[in-house]
Amino acid sequence: MNNETQLKELVKEKYAAIASQPQSQNLNSCCGATSSCCGDDVYNIMADDYTKLEGYNPDADLGLGCGLPTEFAQIKEGNTIIDLGSGAGNDAFIARRIVGEKGKVLGIDFTEAMVAKARANAEKVGYNNVEFRLGDIEDMPVTSNYADVVVSNCVLNLVPNKHKVISEIYRTLKPGAHFSISDIVLNGELPAKWKEIAELYAGCVSGAIQKENYLSIIKEAGFVNITLQKEKVINIPDDILTNYLSEDEVNEYKNSDLRILSVTVYAEKPAKDERKCCEPGSGCC
Repeated sequence: MNNETQLKELVKEKYAAIASQPQSQNLNSCCGATSSCCGDDVYNIMADDYTKLEGYNPDADLGLGCGLPTEFAQIKEGNTIIDLGSGAGNDAFIARRIVGEKGKVLGIDFTEAMVAKARANAEKVGYNNVEFRLGDIEDMPVTSNYADVVVSNCVLNLVPNKHKVISEIYRTLKPGAHFSISDIVLNGELPAKWKEIAELYAGCVSGAIQKENYLSIIKEAGFVNITLQKEKVINIPDDILTNYLSEDEVNEYKNSDLRILSVTVYAEKPAKDERKCCEPGSGCC
């Protein structure tokens, strides 16, 4: 399962199904934020509790995140925000509460069912400055130097080409602007078998890369003041692991040095880019 097109189609299929099923099934049927049962899904085990944040819209919360990026994103009234992999609009609506009527929030998702769900949610609450576009975040349908802040919640690990999406974040941010992104990374090597399990890829595990590599890609793209705002260990329950792994493989994982981490990372686009990136032979684009 290493073809980028196949991986994208896998993610699109899985998340279209999630968008189409009842919210109660997402949050309660298996390891969601309000569940203790744990069944055969891996999508909701990393979710943080949004319910206490101002602007929270329960219709938009599918329990699919791994952090609270808007809490750390230093969003200000009047800002223009991009939310990558916006899903049903959960983070976008939290951001809208902060930017107010003078700001703008643009959500981008490449799953048609998610975009439709987010637009319906925006219409319910009457927001005319929250927009949801269908698009691939490796090639965003957004002009350069557009946003004051980019946020994203547990999405970049699903993107096959991490370098491309980070460079797109750089392109779409205004000079001096910044991002705050929650994502899944690894410390230690993921067993080879895990990388071939579709549910573990779509569930934000097997598409994750090493933490140091993740931070290096951000630095290589030209970002500065890179800061780890939050980090927590993700423990996958035995109930889920045994759906994909043998007892010996589960024990091997639990006794290994592998750590699956949720991190929230902040970084800034310099006010002036001194790299002369587009000059022949620069090698930095």
